[in-house]
Amino acid sequence: MLPPYVRAVRSYAWMPDPAGSRIVRALKYDGWSAVAQPMGRRMARLTFPVDVERERAALIPVPLAADRERERGFNQARRLAEAVAAAWSLPVHDALRRTRGTTSQTRLTPTERLANVHGAFAPVASHKDALVGCHPILVDDVFTTGATMNACAAALFAAGVRTISYLTFGRARGLGDP
Repeated sequence: MLPPYVRAVRSYAWMPDPAGSRIVRALKYDGWSAVAQPMGRRMARLTFPVDVERERAALIPVPLAADRERERGFNQARRLAEAVAAAWSLPVHDALRRTRGTTSQTRLTPTERLANVHGAFAPVASHKDALVGCHPILVDDVFTTGATMNACAAALFAAGVRTISYLTFGRARGLGDP
């Protein structure tokens, strides 16, 4: 379920998908950071409602925990956001930070995912003025239950963002999806 301040969600591929899943795995776990460029270009070709395309002001990547980013050497969401930003001529703002580490969501139930990321994100003070009243696009690699994206969106909305849209490479099918 999406919060009322989320306007639109777009994803390039349904997950699991044989090719898409391998690509995401290569990016996140096998160190293939260069694959983010073609993934982001594909994400940038997705269309949003006219009002979202007119209003989108910036791309905000979902932040990684510091230890995971050190381990990986990069934040995959940031790499995807950079590729989309180049196509859309928008800035990328690292406007969120993790307030605490969280368990990997891959093996958690939807309820456990919600609890895991509840309160785990906060706005970065230096970006707060740029966020007030705007419509950013929140970027991540995969939308599964929406727990992470919704927790990020809640922190952004509390900081004064007017409305938010989501953009991911992959999206897990939910109840009612074709």
